[in-house]
Amino acid sequence: MREQRKMASMLHLLPLLLLAAAAADAATFTVTNKCPYTVWAAAVPAGGGRRLDSGQTWTINVPAGTTGGRVWARTGCSFDRNGNGHCQTGDCGGVLQCTAYGQPPNTLAEFGLNTPFMGLDFFDISLVDGFNVPMDFLPANGGAGCPKGGPRCDADVRARCPAALQAPGGCNNPCTVFRTDEYCCTGSAANTCGPTDYSRFFKGQCPDAYSYPKDDATSTYSCTGGTDYNVVFCPSGRASARSS
Repeated sequence: MREQRKMASMLHLLPLLLLAAAAADAATFTVTNKCPYTVWAAAVPAGGGRRLDSGQTWTINVPAGTTGGRVWARTGCSFDRNGNGHCQTGDCGGVLQCTAYGQPPNTLAEFGLNTPFMGLDFFDISLVDGFNVPMDFLPANGGAGCPKGGPRCDADVRARCPAALQAPGGCNNPCTVFRTDEYCCTGSAANTCGPTDYSRFFKGQCPDAYSYPKDDATSTYSCTGGTDYNVVFCPSGRASARSS
């Protein structure tokens, strides 16, 4: 009887133990707006969306095993009391609480946590959907377990954007504008695409960031699973990336 009671007690505690283990592996993302203007931060699949005035911070708990994760800033937004509206850059279907990816142009923090490859996190900054605000995406607490640290894209890409890629509030990637296999790494160029003059422009501005879809070698970062992260919009505080 005593053993049965002991077993029942252990089974009762099992869900709590599993919950604690999951929480231990979850990552905390601290999203900070250092832009001298308001942005509407977005995060999927965990987070949704949040208005961030200059200097404000948003903390998101992202479950272990999350893949296809993105964090980005939306600019030039207006929402009603029900959270419906529109953003000039990064709009995710006209809602404050995003459940879908944003529309270009938008600077992206991308990640997959506790992946099957040795349980590592993989993360990057991508300009494959263009650029709207400068961004840093860095492991917290000094980056122990992260061989390369994390990516930075502090340049004001919008101010130097080639004329053909200019967009209200941002700078488009050439795939968005021209829709060719060469620029999108699709169709006939799916396995053979390489850098172009436009991708070299983005790489020159932000060497850490993806400049075209196959730009893996210099643009992918890793950390041990369970690492926490800081995403910072306009890390230098410059005003020149303001949406207009």
